Amino acid sequence: MNRIVNSLVKTYAGIHHKRMHTFRTQPIKIQQQAFIKILSSIFDCEYGNKYGVKGSTSLENFKNQVPIVEYEDFSPYIKRMMKGESHVLCAEKVGWFAKSSGTTGGKSKYIPVTNAFMKTCYTTSNWDVVGLLYNYKKDLKIFSSKNLIMGGTLERLEEYPEVIVGDVSAILLENMPGFAKWCYTPDFDTALMKDWDLKLERMVEVCIQEKVVLFAGVPTWTLVLFNKIIERYGVESILDIWPDAMVYLHGGVGFDPYRDQFKRIFPRKDFIYAECYNASEGYFAVQDDFHSDGMLLLLDNSIFYEFIHESQLRAESPDLFGLEDIEEEETYAMVITTSSGLWRYQLGDLVRFTSIFPFKIKVVGRTKQCINVFGEELMIHNTEEAISIASKKMNAQIKEYTVAPVFMTDRNSGGHEWLIEFDQPPRDLADFTKQLDIELQNTNSDYEAKRYNDIAMQQLVVNALPTGTFENWQRQHGKYGGQYKVPRLSNDRIFLEEILSYKNVISV
Repeated sequence: MNRIVNSLVKTYAGIHHKRMHTFRTQPIKIQQQAFIKILSSIFDCEYGNKYGVKGSTSLENFKNQVPIVEYEDFSPYIKRMMKGESHVLCAEKVGWFAKSSGTTGGKSKYIPVTNAFMKTCYTTSNWDVVGLLYNYKKDLKIFSSKNLIMGGTLERLEEYPEVIVGDVSAILLENMPGFAKWCYTPDFDTALMKDWDLKLERMVEVCIQEKVVLFAGVPTWTLVLFNKIIERYGVESILDIWPDAMVYLHGGVGFDPYRDQFKRIFPRKDFIYAECYNASEGYFAVQDDFHSDGMLLLLDNSIFYEFIHESQLRAESPDLFGLEDIEEEETYAMVITTSSGLWRYQLGDLVRFTSIFPFKIKVVGRTKQCINVFGEELMIHNTEEAISIASKKMNAQIKEYTVAPVFMTDRNSGGHEWLIEFDQPPRDLADFTKQLDIELQNTNSDYEAKRYNDIAMQQLVVNALPTGTFENWQRQHGKYGGQYKVPRLSNDRIFLEEILSYKNVISV
């Protein structure tokens, strides 16, 4: 029976792989067709009427009539949708909302996910991934064995009881086809548990009883699980538990800091690592060449793409580029329109085009400063708010600060290291550190999740710097003056290590 299912899946996946050939050979035509389909499914709503959009509106008129927006612009509409209103941002009534990282005005943002979008975007894109895997390795048996996916949780909020919110991974698990659920581990009650300590302990016990060949999830959480399994069962690698393991699908954060750890956990040369650009707002791209960087942009899954060149991010009226205007090795901010009701939505991600025939991208950062090494997506407005509140509570005054990651090791969680120059230091630096950590959790739900019981991230570390340290660093690097600012957030430790060399540190 297992072989029959795997054979049928392999055949269906082959159809998807052939479909993806059009992304490479006819990208502009495919995107134009996608725009027409999207517009026909969302125009009949309040937002479309507000800007005079019809099902027959041309792409040129659409760009002239509909503004570029960010989440704060959509927030009032989304709140109404969460209360059960229909025909607001799209014609379909929405019952699912993907919970994502915090914004300036709140702790979390909620992205509408219609049933149709779930099928035409997420389900279709997942099949695209399967098609790529089976085409690359003909003898894969993904659907005759088990797949272990590190999913999130679902919940009903007291304020919005009519809808279900949660990580997009959890929404997809809940809506997974019946035959796919059979191929999934752990059981769904375990997979959707809110208590991550209990979830991980349960997975350590349940999943090893299955024959697992494929893993998927954010590297930080996946490593936590693997290290628990290795420690519990006294093995050298995960291959001692699952000798047939062959594929790891990763995304959400950069993989390079974790690559060596995964190679030790999966010590086989033919193991497949595939990056997927799967976000709350949509499934955008997937790595189609497992030996080089760059992900193939998915062009026929209910998403229409536009781009702002990074040089125009601060412009009042930036130029918007379609795929036909993109230049290779240039960096752009993504703007998307989806059948789920996101109209010319500035996603906040920066991508670099590593190829334009076919169109391949690499995520290189955010339009706003942030740290996203562990999936925490900590933005500068989060740190500004948290350090302001903590300083008031602890009677301290901040002059300058910068934040960088402390990378995860084989046995230890990672975290953040802060360098702070105080005008007025707190009475107790250890208490200030704890309070700052608490305030960061209060302002950013992704940071809060990663800090849960120190599983994926340890409490932050604060190093108090002598007065003048940042100034000395700026002078030495020719970056002293009104036009230069201390880098607040960084995904690497380059600035932090340079600054550390200019002072004696008091560590907590």
